[in-house]
Amino acid sequence: MDDKHSPRQRTKHILVPLYSQTGQLAEIVQQILAPLRTNANIVIHEVPIRPKTAYPFPWPFFRFLDVFPESIHEKAPAIEAIDWSSYPEFDLILLPYQVWYLAPSLPVQGLLQSTGFKNQVRGKPVITIIGCRNMWMLAQEKMKSQLKTLGARLLDNIVFTDQGSTLASFITVPRWMWTGRRNAFWGFPAAGVSEQDKLGARRFGKALCDALEKDEERNSDPLLSGLAAVTVHPELLTSEKAGTRSFYLWGKLLMAGGKPGSALRLPLLTLYICFLVLLIITIVPISLLLQKLLKPLLASKLKRAKHYYELPSGSGIERLKYYE
Repeated sequence: MDDKHSPRQRTKHILVPLYSQTGQLAEIVQQILAPLRTNANIVIHEVPIRPKTAYPFPWPFFRFLDVFPESIHEKAPAIEAIDWSSYPEFDLILLPYQVWYLAPSLPVQGLLQSTGFKNQVRGKPVITIIGCRNMWMLAQEKMKSQLKTLGARLLDNIVFTDQGSTLASFITVPRWMWTGRRNAFWGFPAAGVSEQDKLGARRFGKALCDALEKDEERNSDPLLSGLAAVTVHPELLTSEKAGTRSFYLWGKLLMAGGKPGSALRLPLLTLYICFLVLLIITIVPISLLLQKLLKPLLASKLKRAKHYYELPSGSGIERLKYYE
């Protein structure tokens, strides 16, 4: 059929609410959006998430620690109101978030718990985009639960993790958070997601262009399978579970001591940091070592965990050749 007689494709509207404290998540998101911006039938609506009380970067040491009770207990902060009436109905929502203390960051939790966003996300397809150190599985479980409660349809999950090893990132990431410096030093790699991985994020935008042209977002199947969207290291799950239990119990104690910034929290936080350091230098390496030694016995369990936490997008690479 002659193009001039072809039906005009309907414009697709994509919502991208974003909070990026360090700027790294914003860099990743812009790479994903770049191919979408070249499509005349796609309109991107970037909406900043602004907590009413701003979070600093770099973090002061105790302020950094003081957010973990509310993070793990999902006590969201108030965010600046968003005038959703000025936006059209969205066809797809890209929901990027950082992981704070094994939970979605507080500003994003504020968005999820706001009435206006609840109305926007109900019934809509959502793609989550995670930028974090390396432990994100239980945070995504919390995100999945919240999205299900809101009536959203989770189609895909994309994960970008730190370029360093698990143990190296215990040094490089806190240094970045507390000083703003992320460069390589003393044999440690640079903190954060590698530049190569950030640039590689464009493949997801290219695939989304094709999917949106075919209205595939209306279905329930993932749009980004076969693109190495997520790779799970199931051996970290034990550490995540131990950390989550620790944050949850200590978080209760700290919240009983007062609101964030209260005087009583300071000695409790000092006590907790001693406990946390002990946890990091004992439980984490011991857990990793035991799992390595017992790998043949745990193979089936780890395989099931890997499959589950890689859903819905998976770690397959069969479509990479089309979008690299």
